[in-house]
Formats: sequence, C-alpha cells, structure tokens
Amino acid sequence: MWKSRREDEKPSTSPNPQPPAPVVPAPTSYEPRTVETPKMDHYRADVAHIGKSVIIKGELSGSEDLFLDGEVEGNIDLRNHNLVIGPNGRVRANVHAKDIVVHGKVDGNLNGVDKVELKKSAVLNGDISTQRIVIEDGAFFKGSIDIRKVETKAEPARPAAAQSVVTYTSSAAGAPVASAAAAAEKK
Repeated sequence: MWKSRREDEKPSTSPNPQPPAPVVPAPTSYEPRTVETPKMDHYRADVAHIGKSVIIKGELSGSEDLFLDGEVEGNIDLRNHNLVIGPNGRVRANVHAKDIVVHGKVDGNLNGVDKVELKKSAVLNGDISTQRIVIEDGAFFKGSIDIRKVETKAEPARPAAAQSVVTYTSSAAGAPVASAAAAAEKK
C-alpha cells in the first residue's frame, strides 16, 4: 500500500542555483510629478503643530510659532510669532501674527506685523494689512491690501538753535519750498 520513494525519483537540485532575474520597470512616456510639501521658512524647535484632523472653535493664542494644518473658527492671535497655514488648513478667523504664510484656505482678515505670503495653493477671502506682501502666481485672493510703512525710530531732539534754520529748495515749478524744519517752526 505504501509506496517508497526510489533513489531515481529524488527532487533535482542544481549545485549552483541562479538568482532570480532583476525586475526592470517598463519605460514610461511621462515624467513623474514631485509633490511639493510646504517647509517652515524659519524652522525652530519651539514650533507648535496642529494636525489636519484637529478642529478648534474659539480663541487661539500662543507664545510660539505655529504650523496649522487643521481647522480653526474664531480668532488667532500670535502677535510676536509666525503662523503657517498648511495645505489642509481651513481658517475662518481674523489672524494677527508676525509673519503669516498661507498654503490653505482662509476666510477672514490677515494682519501680519512684518510679512504676509500667499503661496500658489492659497485661497484668501479677506483683507490684508502688513508691511510686506508676497503673492505667488496661482494664489486666489479677494479683498484689499493695506501696506503699512516700516516704523522708523524718532529722530533725536535737535538743539533750539538748529531748529530755527530754514532752508529753501526749488520745486519743479520753480517756486521755493520750505523744509520740514521751517514748517514745524511756523506751527
């Protein structure tokens, strides 16, 4: 009943096994697209991160830089710190921060102390108030822009004798124009 295996029926094994042939991908007629991920311009260890699954309703404030990839409804106040709204970020709030970079969608006003930057994937419905603005080609923006002047330090007080000096220069029309010191003296 039971059959025994005979010597000539042994499985054949070759003394030098060949490795399998490498798989070569078929040539493609198109170039693969690379996906650009946003990077923090000023990476620091104290950057807070709000992930894309987080939803916040109310006031958001902090004392560190923030990368926001979630959803916020309310107000965001990071006066001396930077805010990056990631590509998944959805903000329905008025924002006040030092530097603001937008990759996602914002419905509200942006007040950037130093700079506001709208990347090509940004969608902004609201007003911007800042000293410097960058809007990349492809960004959507509906609102107004208020560019504030860079605040300069006040000049030191002049001695009383120097304030009484009046200088005149000629304008394009040829009429003399008094300097600012003369205008201040008349007041």
